[in-house]
Amino acid sequence: MEGIQFSLKKINTEQFAIVEDVYNSQIEDINLEVHINFGTSSESSSIVSIIKFQFKQNDKFFLIIEVSCEFSVEKGKWNEFRKEGKLIIPQGFLAHLAMITVGTTRGVLHSKTTNTKFNNFILPTIDVTKIVTEDGKFDE
Repeated sequence: MEGIQFSLKKINTEQFAIVEDVYNSQIEDINLEVHINFGTSSESSSIVSIIKFQFKQNDKFFLIIEVSCEFSVEKGKWNEFRKEGKLIIPQGFLAHLAMITVGTTRGVLHSKTTNTKFNNFILPTIDVTKIVTEDGKFDE
């Protein structure tokens, strides 16, 4: 992201589950839910992007993955985010971090499902700007 120096510091698999008895390979109707959340730490000048994907069939989840990526932001820019006791993180920057986290989650899912029938479930490309639509406002 132009103008904001940042680095990826940590990747965590927060949640991973396969519920094999819920999945039926004969049923093609599969839904995918996407959840994006963010957190901040002023102590470490960092933003955590958390992405959760849930594959669902017959209103039951059969494949769940949640991954977080922690990004460290250059201290000078972090201080620019501070406004009246809040952190205001620009929408475009949050969307960029979310996109990196989606790609990371895609790789984690592939790795965790290697040599299983669930390896065919590849996370689609998503336009995170349609999900992350406004600046993030966080308490300091």
